[in-house]
Amino acid sequence: MNTEQLISIKRSYFNILALFLQEDKIESRFILCLLKWGFQLGLNPEDLKLANIDVSNLRFADPGDKIAKLESIYHLVYMIYLDEVVEDIELEVASIYAEKLEFKADTVSELFKSIATAAYDQSKPRNVHQEVMEFLKIHED
Repeated sequence: MNTEQLISIKRSYFNILALFLQEDKIESRFILCLLKWGFQLGLNPEDLKLANIDVSNLRFADPGDKIAKLESIYHLVYMIYLDEVVEDIELEVASIYAEKLEFKADTVSELFKSIATAAYDQSKPRNVHQEVMEFLKIHED
């Protein structure tokens, strides 16, 4: 992954974080999940500067068109797979975020099942990004 891609993933992370922070009350299990991803991404104060983000003004922003939304979902999948373990809470956070982006929650569930089993179904190196894009195109159109 190049620097530009990592910065893009971190921006998506901040947007997902903003979605949950806009709520009046956030369940601690969601906070723990979001913190886990932040630690796994190695976030630091410099990342906030690079992303031009003032945490006190952090707000969720719709990523835009369908492709930008698909990219955002890919970034979420990337964050979930950083530790090679998919936890139930991560799937729940992913479903909430995907629904906010106007995807169906069950589509996200199927996507994660597909990716999780693909590792055992293939002997060649995987292109998770391509898998996500193809899967969502098939299931959302």
